[in-house]
Amino acid sequence: MQRLEAWPRPHPGEGAAAAQAGGPTPPAHAGEPAGPRLQEPSLYTVKAVFILDSDGRRLLAKYYDDTFSSTKEQMAFEKNVFNKTSRTDSEIAFVGAMTIVYKSSIDLFLYVVGSSQENELMLMAVLTCLFESLNHMLRKNVEKRWLLENMDGAFLVLDEIVDGGVILESDAQQVIQKVNFRADDNSLTEQSVAQVLQSAKEQIKWSLLK
Repeated sequence: MQRLEAWPRPHPGEGAAAAQAGGPTPPAHAGEPAGPRLQEPSLYTVKAVFILDSDGRRLLAKYYDDTFSSTKEQMAFEKNVFNKTSRTDSEIAFVGAMTIVYKSSIDLFLYVVGSSQENELMLMAVLTCLFESLNHMLRKNVEKRWLLENMDGAFLVLDEIVDGGVILESDAQQVIQKVNFRADDNSLTEQSVAQVLQSAKEQIKWSLLK
């Protein structure tokens, strides 16, 4: 499994900020290079993922923080993003304090949203993994009709890639394997329940015949 990590960033008030204030730079620990100290890499890199149709209407969306706390705010943001990106050939946009990478496919627009400080390559890796996973699941028909008919699978795909804003997987093959395993497991569970119900019916039937 490929795991991604964000570029580390300086702690507020340390390093460059201390130098600007005329104060000393915090000392480096043994074995660390001299200069500003850096915080541990953050795994929380995705703020939202959503898919819109060719009219800018939401088909699938997941938000991982409270930047947009209501559905109304989320959909207004999505409409704004769509208006800025639907007629351009670029793959990246900056809206407010957000970095957005996106991709179109027939009548769909796929978006991955991060903060303005996030690594664009990481966000693009999530977008690529999402598209390739959907492409496999939908048998190379990444379009509105087939997405709507396989929405449960699309949410499973997304949950395998991002959980709570944390990037879990960027390898589409691994995502597909996990989704297939979960689908098979659910199928077996449903089959087991059906077998139990059928057995119960048979027992009732024979008890009535006695």
